Amino acid sequence: MTQEADPDGSEETLRATQAALAAEHAAVYGYGTLGGRLEGSRRGDATAACDAHRSRRDALTRTVRDLGGAPAAAHAAYALPFAVRDPAAAMRLAAVLEDRVADVYSDLVRAARGPLRQDAAGALREAAVRAVRWRGTGVAFPGLAEKAAPPENTAEAGATGDTH
Repeated sequence: MTQEADPDGSEETLRATQAALAAEHAAVYGYGTLGGRLEGSRRGDATAACDAHRSRRDALTRTVRDLGGAPAAAHAAYALPFAVRDPAAAMRLAAVLEDRVADVYSDLVRAARGPLRQDAAGALREAAVRAVRWRGTGVAFPGLAEKAAPPENTAEAGATGDTH
């Protein structure tokens, strides 16, 4: 995109906001899938994370409208990269979902200005913290896939946003 085509960056901001909205839709779906495989405090963690993603999704829906766009709708189902049959797989998927959400919020931080940029940075931080809690380790640069080494056993994992 050239500066002449989008001098104020609004198209780029709208695209990045739509991508974040799509990632939040996928995260809500993913948590719905993995939540049933967890018990005790981990189920509570999954419920809290799902609630946080729903809240972010709803806020992004409003933001897309405020930016003049039509909010991306959620798909009926999303392709998961692996079967979630046990608590270990559920926690692995949760970490990957958070990594993917952090990735798109990183793009939104770059594209947005003002309060939207601050909100995106907060969402990036929250996703990175949740990923660490699920995985047990962190990455050097959350949200920057080109800077972060993929954690073991999750390189191919995560909700891709692809529908069934």
